[in-house]
Amino acid sequence: MHLIHPSVLKIGLPILAVLIIVMHVLKTKNKYKGGIKAANTYFVKNLDAYKTRKKLYTVLSIVMEVCIVASVVASLVLVSRPAKKETVSNGTKKRDIFLCMDVSYSLFELNYELVENLEAVVDGLDGDRFGICIFNTSSVLYVPMTDDYDFVKSKLEEIKEYFVLQKQYMDTYYDPNTGMLKYDYDSYDELQELQEKLDYYDAGTLVKNYQKGSSLIGEGLASCMYSFPRLEEEDRTRIIILSTDNSQEDLQKPLVELDEAADLCKKNDIKVFGIFPNQENWSWMNTTNYQDDEQGLSSAVQRTGGKYYKQSENLSVQDIVRDIEREEALEVEEVTITKVNDQPQKFTIVLLISVCLMLVTGLVIRL
Repeated sequence: MHLIHPSVLKIGLPILAVLIIVMHVLKTKNKYKGGIKAANTYFVKNLDAYKTRKKLYTVLSIVMEVCIVASVVASLVLVSRPAKKETVSNGTKKRDIFLCMDVSYSLFELNYELVENLEAVVDGLDGDRFGICIFNTSSVLYVPMTDDYDFVKSKLEEIKEYFVLQKQYMDTYYDPNTGMLKYDYDSYDELQELQEKLDYYDAGTLVKNYQKGSSLIGEGLASCMYSFPRLEEEDRTRIIILSTDNSQEDLQKPLVELDEAADLCKKNDIKVFGIFPNQENWSWMNTTNYQDDEQGLSSAVQRTGGKYYKQSENLSVQDIVRDIEREEALEVEEVTITKVNDQPQKFTIVLLISVCLMLVTGLVIRL
């Protein structure tokens, strides 16, 4: 145990000892002074009831004095702030991992499955930092790079609701034959309520959607890459898990194409692990070719030194984790932190017990 203010105890204990001695001396000197003396008390003092009562009083008085001393000592220790020093080393051989998701409505099934399984990935991390970026027309830094895994898992749970809402919207209100919404007067209020919930998530990812288009893959990947903290200053192992159907529906030339974003990742030593939907989950909304989009994504992620995955029943998240763990974590500057944690629990209990015993003892003595 370490005391932050040891001088309180060094000064307080001697003063307490002196006060105890003085009180006992005064008590002895004033033993037969004051009060009204009674004659012929000999017979009373020989009564069994008197002897029993006197013994009880003596024991309770000793208990009272011990409790007073214990409570004062406990209070002095608490004022001195008992603490525990702990030295923690951080920052060596760790990875930075970003989940980068194309959240266009054509991908809700792949994204839901991925997020649901990635909670196990986060549980398996040990000191690695994790972040989440989502994009469609524009990008949102949904979770900045952090090692607060409880926070990350809570945000994964939250964004799962987004994909559930997307599925509800597409299955209930969107007509694949006409490409228009289908609803009647009775379901209009429900549609509006659903749309308001979706707008909460869509707002940041659809900036200038009618001008630029949707699923701008290159811009989404590049934005995620530049979300790594201190990209050019720190020498760390950096990985992006990218989920997309690579079906870019651009209305004007994007600032960054997928191949250009992949080159930027390679230049900054960032490996991309790409996940592509299977043929069954290829959306009817996509106007591009399935094989071409698959080949384009596979080629882009492999040029970064990463790995390409295709959604299937055999796609195991554990396999992705193992592949990420095989990426050697670079040695980074070690940061040693000395933590001081207060440890008042034991002495607080002693103080509470002492005070409670004093109250009980005082009540018994007065009876």
